[in-house]
Amino acid sequence: MTLLQMKGITKRFDGVVANDGISLSVNSGEIHALMGENGAGKSTLMNILYGLLKPDAGEILVDGKAMDFTNPLGAIAAGIGMVHQTFRQFPDLTVWENLVFQNEPRRGPLVSADAARDFVRRLGSRHGLEIDPDSRVRDLAVGIRQRLEILKALSREARILILDEPTAVLTPQERDGLFTAMRELASKGMALILVTHKIPEVIAITDQITVMRDGRVSGTLVTKETSEAEIIKAMVGRNVPPTIAAKVTSDAEPMLSVKELSVRRAGVTIVDAVSFDVRPGEIVGIAGVSGNGQPQLISAVMGLESATGAVSIGDQDISRFPIARRRAAGISYVPEDRHLTGTAPAASIAENIVFGTHRHAAASSKGFLRKDAIRAQARKLIERFRVKAASEQLPIGSLSGGNMQKVVIAREVEHGSPLIIVEEPTRGVDVGAIEFIHQTLIAERDKGRAILVVSSDLTELLALSDRILVMFEGRINARLTGSDMNEETVGRWMMGGAETR
Repeated sequence: MTLLQMKGITKRFDGVVANDGISLSVNSGEIHALMGENGAGKSTLMNILYGLLKPDAGEILVDGKAMDFTNPLGAIAAGIGMVHQTFRQFPDLTVWENLVFQNEPRRGPLVSADAARDFVRRLGSRHGLEIDPDSRVRDLAVGIRQRLEILKALSREARILILDEPTAVLTPQERDGLFTAMRELASKGMALILVTHKIPEVIAITDQITVMRDGRVSGTLVTKETSEAEIIKAMVGRNVPPTIAAKVTSDAEPMLSVKELSVRRAGVTIVDAVSFDVRPGEIVGIAGVSGNGQPQLISAVMGLESATGAVSIGDQDISRFPIARRRAAGISYVPEDRHLTGTAPAASIAENIVFGTHRHAAASSKGFLRKDAIRAQARKLIERFRVKAASEQLPIGSLSGGNMQKVVIAREVEHGSPLIIVEEPTRGVDVGAIEFIHQTLIAERDKGRAILVVSSDLTELLALSDRILVMFEGRINARLTGSDMNEETVGRWMMGGAETR
């Protein structure tokens, strides 16, 4: 039975068509994937379904009845729930306090905590999503916090559930638990819409797939009858082979050496006596669930964070160097947040490319920037790194996420430093750009550069890395090579421990 229909949905923003006559149909008991590159229009479509945006044209039908949502409350009343990628929770409150917020059971004028706890237990048991109602949300693992988000939607009698990139911060084991819960919900007649870019997960869990490209539906596929190659072709219009880097073992002297590095904030140890090396001609990956100290570790290596311990580039101790001197000593750095840290969004592409080398002879003379040379260099890198931009003088903030990331990587690769540190190389980046960025990193490794990659995408780390270090509670608790670099083993160490073979 068809539970949801979206017919001819069109939405424009300042003359740009984000959704162009989109139609989507989801049946009761079905897990339906919505896929597409960044900018394809997926978020706009789901925001329309959840009442956050109003379409310019088209209609939404739930159970065959036309709906006109002016806000999320209307969508919720119609039985639509949404689990956002960024959790909307009160960390200092308990599970039951979060779950019944604004719908508290009462005994007279007072909130009945016992009734709320009982409600949480019954709801969790009914859907196979049990949580201790008295746990503080801040103390919960990421997978359990996501379970709470799903329960919040179910507590409002949702029959259609939108899950936006739900596995982005989960370990493989937590992901498998989520999939079990999703199958259980579908078996009870719910319709689930999975918004994701992870093709293996789509093949593993869904029944139908709708693919969007440039604001239109480019493919409607039956999951069991399709393949990864067919899905990618529908997304980008061409075949994109998966990245599988040949593994190498480097016996060179370390390019980066980190010894007993620790970071403390407000008396709390965030990074705890971490030591590791990265050698020329290898990619070392750092895995870990969000919140286990990975960003603080990299900030400490870069001099962005106060730390104790030692950091060396080659045989030079840079522990007391400011950021600029560390970069000059031989570090190229692609930060986690390309908008906040990696670029100046209002500045041009050319200006962003020259940042860090603007005092070099190629870019300046007698205190003045050589603008023609800077623009020529930018045009060269735009072509070499396949950046889609009409001009090097456009503000970099006008580019898509993938093209902006290519500019940042182009700048750091062009610096020529023997060590490249890359945080989240392809977060929020489309399939075609992922392929190019991965190939670029592998090519730089093969030229003899030392590369350190931090990523929340385990599939990416397994594809790129020659060695993987796993962080848990601020420490490196596993150093994996060879056959131990597999999803199950890395995932268990990400949760705190595993039996080694």
